[in-house]
Amino acid sequence: MSVELIARRYATALADSVGSDYQTSQTELKTFEEIMSGNAALSGMFANPAFDHTSKVKILDNLIEKTKPTAKTANFLRILLENGRLANLADINKSFVGVLSERSGLMTANVTTARDLSAEEQKDLQTNLEKMTGKQITLNYRIDKEIIGGIVTRIGSTVYDSSVKTQLENLKQQLVAG
Repeated sequence: MSVELIARRYATALADSVGSDYQTSQTELKTFEEIMSGNAALSGMFANPAFDHTSKVKILDNLIEKTKPTAKTANFLRILLENGRLANLADINKSFVGVLSERSGLMTANVTTARDLSAEEQKDLQTNLEKMTGKQITLNYRIDKEIIGGIVTRIGSTVYDSSVKTQLENLKQQLVAG
């Protein structure tokens, strides 16, 4: 199972449990993520299966005692540790933001094109994506000349790929397969 899918499951479970108090949990988890990313030895220890679980629990409890998060956030961190997912906290936080955005009717689409899109093309794309998803869409654009032409759009875990590069690769596979 991919890290992205696992992170989304944990993020969805957290969003379900915190309800309307999501901002507090979001802030607390972000703080904990910064502590982990700021200390390579600490994050490495949580990711390393060679360290015994009891030591990890003691260290996590120490960190919880110092940072004083809410009970829900502390329990969530303990669950992550118990399931060996504390090292994936950054991915889970990113997914948590995404889940909260989706629930509020907002989504982000990452769009890759081979050239700049005009303002009118961008507006048309945004309108079509909003009709398709029923959500308000924010677009992030990226140019990648390697796709040759067309467009690749990623919304959440769904990818819509109509790039010339992919079409050529598909044609090549069909010709090879006979």
